[in-house]
Amino acid sequence: MSRKPNTELDLPSASNDIWAYQWSAKLNDNNTVFQAELIELHEAVISASHLPSHNTSEINVDNRASIMASSNSKSTNETVRKIFKILLSNPRIKVSWVKAHAGNIGNERADQLAKDATQHGQPYSHTKLPKPYLKGLLRKRMLEEWQTSWKPIGRKIYNIMPSVSLHPTNWIRDDVIFFSQHGPFPAYLKRFHLSDNDYCSCGGIGTALH
Repeated sequence: MSRKPNTELDLPSASNDIWAYQWSAKLNDNNTVFQAELIELHEAVISASHLPSHNTSEINVDNRASIMASSNSKSTNETVRKIFKILLSNPRIKVSWVKAHAGNIGNERADQLAKDATQHGQPYSHTKLPKPYLKGLLRKRMLEEWQTSWKPIGRKIYNIMPSVSLHPTNWIRDDVIFFSQHGPFPAYLKRFHLSDNDYCSCGGIGTALH
């Protein structure tokens, strides 16, 4: 099995040098390489589990991470749990690692299927989008909504920071008090009914800028 760019999946199967089964599909561009490797392995163990029970099946995989993940009984990954369950129920199915691009006929065939999938692969919709992608999408939308609500009306700080950001400004306490105008200023104290008036001793309105 192999996985090429643009998330193509491929699965060849040979018996006595005769290709008995092959499968390929194309994932969403936002899916990861690891997801593709796990789906390939899942399809392979499903295919092997349907063979006669007296047959021993060996699945060669060129990705160590997917093999290690599929042997973890405590994994929270849905695809990994499915693979583990099938392998546990079918001890005759063996999964082995082989080096990629080392002349293995199965891998070479898988590479060709992957190339073909870029043009003719059927969309594979039975997998979820990866969490990092979803988090990034939510983060982007949150910032867009935050920026929309970050308007200059009534806030002097907008002139200093017109764009929102999740990165800290590293302001000291005095900077925060001054730019937010939340501090021991007559106008602020009057606003929250902590003072009877908002005048400075000079007669002007006691804001931070004053």
